[in-house]
Amino acid sequence: MTTLWIKNPLAVFTENDLDTRGGLVICDGKIIELVALGRTPASPYDQFFDAQNLVITPGLINSHHHFYQTLTRAWAPVVNAPLFPWLKTLYPVWAKLNTEQHYLATQIALSELLLSGCTFAADHHYLFPQQLSDAIDVQVEASKQLGIRVMLTRGSMSLGEDSGGLPPQHTVQDMDTILLDSERLVQKYHQRSADAMVNIALAPCSPFSVTQEIMQESAALAEKLDVRLHTHLAETLDEEQFCLSKFGMRTVDYLESVGWLNSRTWLAHGIHFNADEIQRLGQAQVGICHCPHSNMRLASGICPTIDLLEAGAVIGLGVDGSASGDASNLIL
Repeated sequence: MTTLWIKNPLAVFTENDLDTRGGLVICDGKIIELVALGRTPASPYDQFFDAQNLVITPGLINSHHHFYQTLTRAWAPVVNAPLFPWLKTLYPVWAKLNTEQHYLATQIALSELLLSGCTFAADHHYLFPQQLSDAIDVQVEASKQLGIRVMLTRGSMSLGEDSGGLPPQHTVQDMDTILLDSERLVQKYHQRSADAMVNIALAPCSPFSVTQEIMQESAALAEKLDVRLHTHLAETLDEEQFCLSKFGMRTVDYLESVGWLNSRTWLAHGIHFNADEIQRLGQAQVGICHCPHSNMRLASGICPTIDLLEAGAVIGLGVDGSASGDASNLIL
C-alpha cells in the first residue's frame, strides 16, 4: 500500500481555513493528513509529488448526464430546436445505438468529466433498443476501466406515441421488463460501502415518456431495494402543459401522486416551480440538479436554486447530455 505526499501546492481548497499549503498525504485512496506550509508530514510516506505549480480542489460531482448523447453533439438539424421537437428528431437516431458505440460514448463523456475535475458522475440512461438491452452493464465496464465513481441510473420509457407520450413506440419497454432489469442491476452492481465505485438508481425518464404506473412501481421497488430515484421534472413549460393536459395536475402534484415527493428523489432541471411548490420540495428534502449549460442552450429558463436551498432542498450541478450542452465539462 503506497502512501503519497502531494507536496506544496499553490493552494488547497477546503471547507475551512486550515493551513494546508504544505499539501496532503494520501493512503489507500483517502486523505490521512493535511500538511501546514513549511512542514513535512508526520505520517511516513513512500512517494511525493511536487505540486508547486498546481491547485488542489475537491473532486466535483456531476449529478445529471446522458453519456450516450456524446455521439450526437452539435448536430445541425436540432441546433435551434425547442425540447420536444429536439427529442422527437433525435429519438430515432439514438434508437440505432449499439453496444460498441455506447461504450465509446460513455468513455468520452467520463474522460471529459475527469479532465474538468469531476470524480463522481451520475448518468441517466433511459434508451434500451433491442440491440442495447445491456446498456447499464456496458457503462459499468466502461467506468471501471477509467476508475471514476458513478451513479448509473436504470432509466426507462414506457409511454409511447400510441398512448399519448412523446417517444416513438419502438423505443419504449413494458413495465415488467423494466422492473425485472432494474432489480437485476441493483442486485448485481450496487455497492453500499463508503468506498463504493458503482451505485445504481431507478430513473423513469420524464412525465411525457413514462406511465404513472411505472413511476409508482419504481418508487416501491426503490424503497424495497433501498436505492435512489431520479427523473426529469419541470424543465420546460411544454412539460408543465403536458402534465396539466395528461394528468390534470402540475409537475410537483404529479410527483407527489406517484410517491416520489421524498428525500430518496433527485430531479433534473427543476426550473418551473412556483413558491408553494418550492416549499413542498424543500420540506421533503428532494434533490434538484441545476443544469445551467443546457438550460441556456434550450432557452428553457433557470432553476431557482437560492429559493430551493432556503426551503431545504438539496442542490447539485449537472452538465446534462452532450447533445444539449455539447460538452461534458463542469467548469464551463
